[in-house]
Amino acid sequence: MGIKPTYIKTLGKDLISKYGSKFTTDFEANKQTVAQVTIMESKPVRNRVAGYVTRKMNFKQKRPK
Repeated sequence: MGIKPTYIKTLGKDLISKYGSKFTTDFEANKQTVAQVTIMESKPVRNRVAGYVTRKMNFKQKRPK
């Protein structure tokens, strides 16, 4: 989709730091989690944040330890 705006990255990083154990590599599950832990009325913003979180969780899982 392109470059993510700073507010999406900031919100995603904050959610991962606070609720990291609730997020998985599944977009649909992350979408529901973002809706539960935030008060977000905009579906497109919720979906973009969930997509960013999913991407970060996938990267975290695939990274060698």
